[in-house]
Amino acid sequence: MRIGVTGISGKMGRTIANLVKQDDVAQLSAALTRESSGVSGQDLGEFLGFDKNNVVITSSVDDFLNGCDAVIDFTSPKNSLNIAKKCAQHKKVLVCGTTGFSEEEKVEFSSNSKDTVMIWSSNMSLGVNLLMNLSEEVSKILRDDFDVEIVEMHHRHKVDAPSGTALSLGAAVAAGRNIDLKENANMARVGKDAQRIKGEIGFATLRGGDVVGDHSVIFAGDGERVELTHKASNRDVFAKGAIRAAIWGSIQDPGFYSMRDVLK
Repeated sequence: MRIGVTGISGKMGRTIANLVKQDDVAQLSAALTRESSGVSGQDLGEFLGFDKNNVVITSSVDDFLNGCDAVIDFTSPKNSLNIAKKCAQHKKVLVCGTTGFSEEEKVEFSSNSKDTVMIWSSNMSLGVNLLMNLSEEVSKILRDDFDVEIVEMHHRHKVDAPSGTALSLGAAVAAGRNIDLKENANMARVGKDAQRIKGEIGFATLRGGDVVGDHSVIFAGDGERVELTHKASNRDVFAKGAIRAAIWGSIQDPGFYSMRDVLK
């Protein structure tokens, strides 16, 4: 299966490309970069530190899509919206791990799935998706007798907060309680009148250093506490999950899927 990787000049793009290169099933066949990156026109193999492979890094989305069957994209909401539209036009599988979409952008993004397979997840790691499943099940059992706080920490350069993964964990907890996350989420506590409201789902956001991604879901009751935690030590876990999703998506009907669908 031929896979193309966007954002090839970034850390995540290079990580994904290197792992695709080493995969037994997937073939690294295309790479996309922004015009200002300075790497457009370079040989992809040499750029990644391998032998020359005659795949030219391009800043043209159409040329990029002509060279692959599936796309893995971890870039930005604006860029991912354009990639999704183009993948639908070219009937290419899209695996996207971009976060930070507005509600309107989410609707626009997912609308492209009527014409192609689209797999989106706030986090592609197997462990995090297991954490989501566990959080939903624990929430069903403990209900609102236990207070829930979701704590996440990422590197100093992450721009969106809370993280998309934290929000997905909140959605899993809300699903377990059969409530609406938007109506019950508390994103910050500031001031003297910040007492906790029964049933709310709290979020705490930490930023610093080079932390890849830590997420905890804390169920706090009277006299006891249950904590579910996942810590990512490198970006390989996200890349490996994305490659698995792309291969899975190649045999699916057009539609909008999540990583939890891939793992079923």
